[in-house]
Amino acid sequence: MTQQSPDPLLSPDRAPTLPGVERAAAKVAALLPQTPLLPLDVDGTTIWCKAECLQPVGAFKIRGAWHRLTDLTAEQAAAGVVGVSSGNHAQGVAWAAKRLGIAATIVMPSNAPAMKLAATRALGAEVVLYERVRESRDAVAAKLLEERGGMLVHAYGDPWIIEGQGTAGIEARAQMRARGIDGPDKVIACCGGGGLSAGLALALPDAEIVAVEPEGWDDVTRSLVAGEILSVENLAYPTECDALQTPQTWPINFAVLQARGVRGVVVTRDEVRHAMRVAFERLHLVVEPGGAAALAAVLAGKVTPAAATLVTLSGGNIDPKHYAEILAE
Repeated sequence: MTQQSPDPLLSPDRAPTLPGVERAAAKVAALLPQTPLLPLDVDGTTIWCKAECLQPVGAFKIRGAWHRLTDLTAEQAAAGVVGVSSGNHAQGVAWAAKRLGIAATIVMPSNAPAMKLAATRALGAEVVLYERVRESRDAVAAKLLEERGGMLVHAYGDPWIIEGQGTAGIEARAQMRARGIDGPDKVIACCGGGGLSAGLALALPDAEIVAVEPEGWDDVTRSLVAGEILSVENLAYPTECDALQTPQTWPINFAVLQARGVRGVVVTRDEVRHAMRVAFERLHLVVEPGGAAALAAVLAGKVTPAAATLVTLSGGNIDPKHYAEILAE
């Protein structure tokens, strides 16, 4: 393993902070254009949809990956990185690594969508497959790090990743203010491991945060109710929201969510599919199932919008044939 820098800002054991989100936002702003913030009327109330599905890798994950990899020391960068991902974080890390000239290995489930596996490899990353039900991706990654060395770039259990994902909130607030809107006062976020939800909670300390998960993969929702981290009960539970299939959150994420009083909401397959069709028909956006979960919660009446509600459309990476089938329903 590489030796860590003594700089507290570069310590892997540090907690994510609002100043960290703001520093990440400056780095992201220098690299990428802002994603659109689109209005959508829901029963007479306007919600504001952050179109992260339009990022270069089709998801918000590029934010955290760029923040993490650009803070590696020269020694760490030379040793390479190992990531764990269902697919979108994989592409974010691979994209950042390719741009920075860093070797990247991504541990991905064997049943990840073929297009996400192919896109990750096309960006130059090595993909190591594991069986989602029988194996632990964290254990596979730990073995790789032991054998090869390098730096772990976790999909959500990392202060840089959390801060980087929170930059979407910094952007959205500025976009609202440019329209004369005082907000966001409520944020509805798609949630897998909680990196995006925690980042937004830090970025927007005055907003109510709601984390939305797919049925069967609602470990964060149950954990927030129980006051302790719980795992997914059935790793074989079928879901189309592959981007949100995480076995459990990590303490670093959970601490932020708990401190901010975040609550969880669960959406069904049919509710997610309806949200995907609405995004296509009314916003003209391709949104994958996991990326449509937050919008699904609003459209299903499970979360009531406030005066200035931000909704994340967090990803748009979906197999074209599968997407066409959903639209045709």
